[in-house]
Amino acid sequence: MKRQRYPTDITDAQWAVLEPEIPAPRPGGRPRQTDMREVVNAIFYLTHEGCTWRALPHDFPPWRTVYNYFDAWKRDGIWDRLIDILRVRLRAAAGRATSPRVACIDSQSVKTAHGGEAVGVDGGKRVRGRKRHIATDTLGFVLAVVVTAANVDDGAAAPQVFDLMPSRDYPRLEVVLADSKYHNHELSAWLRSHRRRYRVQVVSRAEGVTGFVPLPKRWVVERTLAWLGRYRRLGRDHERLAETSTAMVQLSALHHTLRRLRPTKPRHRFRYRRTKRKDAA
Repeated sequence: MKRQRYPTDITDAQWAVLEPEIPAPRPGGRPRQTDMREVVNAIFYLTHEGCTWRALPHDFPPWRTVYNYFDAWKRDGIWDRLIDILRVRLRAAAGRATSPRVACIDSQSVKTAHGGEAVGVDGGKRVRGRKRHIATDTLGFVLAVVVTAANVDDGAAAPQVFDLMPSRDYPRLEVVLADSKYHNHELSAWLRSHRRRYRVQVVSRAEGVTGFVPLPKRWVVERTLAWLGRYRRLGRDHERLAETSTAMVQLSALHHTLRRLRPTKPRHRFRYRRTKRKDAA
C-alpha cells in the first residue's frame, strides 16, 4: 500500500538529481533492503518539521535506520558535497560561472535546548547557545557552514569558514562582503599567511540612514538565513554535538536548493466565490 505524500517529500525529478550521488552499499555485506528515497524523505521531514528521531512517522523506515544513514553520510561529507553539486547546477542555469567572484559572510546566534558541547553566551544579543556562520554566493546559495559557541567572535570564527573555501576550489573569488564585525586585522593577516586570493570588504550603511535598509549584495546572506529559518529543526539548536548542528544547517540548505533546482508543482489555491455588491447593480 502506497503511503500518503508529505509536503517535504522529494519529487521524481528531484530524486533523479540526488540518486546518482547516494553512496552505494559497501561490498561484501548483505544486499541493501532499505528504500534510499524514503530514507532521504525521512531526513528532510525531520529537518523541516522539527520532530525528534523517535517521532518520525511509522510509514518511513525505522528511525534508527534513518539516523544511521544520516550519521554515516554526515561523517563522509555527503551533505556538503551535494550542496556544492546543486549550487554549481543552479549557477549554470542562471548563466553564471560555476565559481563565484563575490561571496557574503554572516552569522546567526540561536538558543540551545539542552546544553551540549560548544555552548556560550552572545553578549551583544543576549543569547546563550551556538552561533551559525555561513558564507554564500550573491545568489544566496551556501558555500560553507560552521557552528561554534555563541560567544565566539565573528572575526575569530571566519578562518574556520574560509578553511572550507580554499582558493583552488574557488579560483574566481575576489572579495567576501561582510559587516563591521569582520573588520579584524588578525583576520586580514590570516588571509595573507594562508595565501588566499580574496579579501574581506566591510559593507556598512551610509551615515545618517535610519531604519531597515538592505545593503548592496550583502543582504543576500541575511535572506539565506531567513530561508533556513523556515525549517523548524533550526528554530532552536537541539543537537548535542556542534558537527550535528552543522549537518542540520546543511540539510536545510540542501532541501531548499534542491527545490530551487527542481521546483515542486504549486498547489492549487482555493478560489473564493466573490459576491456581488448591492450598490454595483
